[in-house]
Amino acid sequence: MILSGNIPSHVGVIMDGNGRWAQLRGLPRVEGHRAGAERAKEIIEFSAEVGIKCLTLYTFSTENWQRPPSEVSMLMRLLEVYLRKELSVLVDRDIVFKVIGETWRLPENIRALVHATEEKTASNKGMTLVTALSYSGRSEILRALKRAATSGCDLEGLTEEAFSQYLDTADLPSPDLIIRTSGERRLSNFLLWQSAYAELYFTDTLWPDFDRSEMLLAIQDFQGRERRFGAISVRSNAS
Repeated sequence: MILSGNIPSHVGVIMDGNGRWAQLRGLPRVEGHRAGAERAKEIIEFSAEVGIKCLTLYTFSTENWQRPPSEVSMLMRLLEVYLRKELSVLVDRDIVFKVIGETWRLPENIRALVHATEEKTASNKGMTLVTALSYSGRSEILRALKRAATSGCDLEGLTEEAFSQYLDTADLPSPDLIIRTSGERRLSNFLLWQSAYAELYFTDTLWPDFDRSEMLLAIQDFQGRERRFGAISVRSNAS
């Protein structure tokens, strides 16, 4: 059971393990990515239901451009199909769609779809769904620094709060919880600045198997943690 009043406001998910899921079943990698896309739809729906305000999915990293061209092309086709098919669903569910990352590197048809989806959902009032596409945390920080410098900002007096406004996530809260599937225990260049005080949850479950019950376990684990942000434990003071 999820305890009311202690739901993470912003959850980031590193959706890892699609290829391994397919290989374990003797299937081509594309089938793992298709299964992963279907799972993403379920987790988006569940997240909106339980009251998560913002869900960020690490969909395609800048490092992923180094994969075989055939796999990259297939991933772009899957993304195109998802956007065309799910736009009306996002609108109906009052979900705001936002993309972060080096979007200029995406194929023109994908950029157009992304822009159209962002525009058509901009006035929605429900959960914000952020898709990290062609995304790199280090690149984002560098781009933010360049924005700050070219804006005429006083770099000597620049604060962390002010710098955050130059990031791709300027209008979003910092993530409370970062989930990574497939057994890997690292952030892999995902929301590096924003995750300074996020709780980290790692699971051996491969992404296509990460269903509602797995998401529930991650939230329950989050609810059992004490977030001190560098301060002394409240529990320690009370004892």
